[in-house]
Parts: sequence; structure tokens; C-alpha cells
Amino acid sequence: MLFPGAVFRLPSREKGRKRVFLTFDDGPIPEATPWVLDTLDRFGVKATFFMVGQNVERHPELLEEVRRRGHAVGNHTLHHIQGASATTLRYMRDAAEGARLTGSVLFRPPHGWLRPRQMMALKKHYRVIMYDLVTRDYSRHVTADRVVENVMRYTRDGSVIVFHDSVKSMPRLKEALPRALRWLSEQGYEFALLDEAVACR
Repeated sequence: MLFPGAVFRLPSREKGRKRVFLTFDDGPIPEATPWVLDTLDRFGVKATFFMVGQNVERHPELLEEVRRRGHAVGNHTLHHIQGASATTLRYMRDAAEGARLTGSVLFRPPHGWLRPRQMMALKKHYRVIMYDLVTRDYSRHVTADRVVENVMRYTRDGSVIVFHDSVKSMPRLKEALPRALRWLSEQGYEFALLDEAVACR
């Protein structure tokens, strides 16, 4: 209700099929993104990367590598700016710079929080993508086991799952991501890309 028009979950429309949307926030960075890409390749999985514009400026080769490997790209603002700390004008300018650098109309607000006025302005230009499952891989107070447990407990058909290709997440991600991918595959989930799913709505 707070964010009308935003995407939180996209259940499959085909009977008997179930899908998830794997997403990674805050990259691309050389300390994390290449490892994530290699791990996804091992499992034959595609994902959507919500990129911070500043990181794209620093590592444009990683943006191209993500695309080359068949993944989708989204915008996570230029400076990882929080809606609570910015005026709508400043926020929209930051989002626009992120869109220019990523070339994407998919937008995810950092920390999943926006002022209502910011949401109203954003949805005129972007498809706002939220989520229904945050793995909490970024938290030092959470173990890799707990990250996997979060995936196992809360995943459902159409879930938009948030991981992070960040330095903070790597101590948990290196163990948790392969285990989560294996479990999701064993449960019969298909891995879909958000740009394709949103385009079909």
C-alpha cells in the first residue's frame, strides 16, 4: 500500500510451474561480482544485478561482463542514496544518473525505502522493483546457515530474492549462495530475469 505500482513478487501464470527472481544489489565490484558470476555459471542460473552508478563508473568492464553472460541489469541510484535523507528533486537526479550509467529502466531503491512523493515520481520513468525476501547476507550478525535458512523458509512462487555482490556480504555469500542455488533447483524453481517478466506484464 505504501508503494503502489512497485513489483514485490511475480508468480508464474502457468499451472505447475514455479519461478524465482534472483537479484544482487550494490555492485559491481571486483571483490565480489566476478565470483558471483562464476557461481551462477556453475549452476546455469541467470540473475538481475541492481548496480550503484558510482561502481559502474569505477568498473565499467564488470557491467559489460554481467551483460555478456546473459544477466539483466537494474539501477540502484548513483550514490546508493536513501530516500529518507534526500529531497525528491535530489533523489530523482541521482536515480537519473544511475539510469544513464546502467541503461536500465528497472529501479530498486536502496534499503527498500522511499518517500511517497519519490515513489510517485519514480514510477513515471521506471519500473520500481522491490522484493519479498531479503537474505540478510550483508549482516555480520547473521551466519551463512541463517542466510540459507531464510531462503528455504521464505521462498515461494514468484519470490524476488535479494542477495548482495558486496564486500560486506562475501563472508556469508561464499558458502550460502551455492547452497541456496542447489536447494532452489532441487525444489523445482526456475530462475527468471526481471526485465523479461516485467516486459510481459
